[in-house]
Amino acid sequence: MKHQTELMNKRDELRARLKAIEDDYKRGLDADSEERAVQLENAEVLEGIARVTAEELERIEKQLSELDKKL
Repeated sequence: MKHQTELMNKRDELRARLKAIEDDYKRGLDADSEERAVQLENAEVLEGIARVTAEELERIEKQLSELDKKL
């Protein structure tokens, strides 16, 4: 049961991280050209973080699903 709780906590953390990345994208680019350049550089990094986070979230949700089947 402790393992399941840890997985659920990690799942929630990953969902929050993906939501924060989504929210960042929704804000759009800054009007200041220097800030916009930094944002565009960071977009590639954020995309990578989002991809890895989504993959980890998928693995955790699969583990939780398997645990639910055992109960």
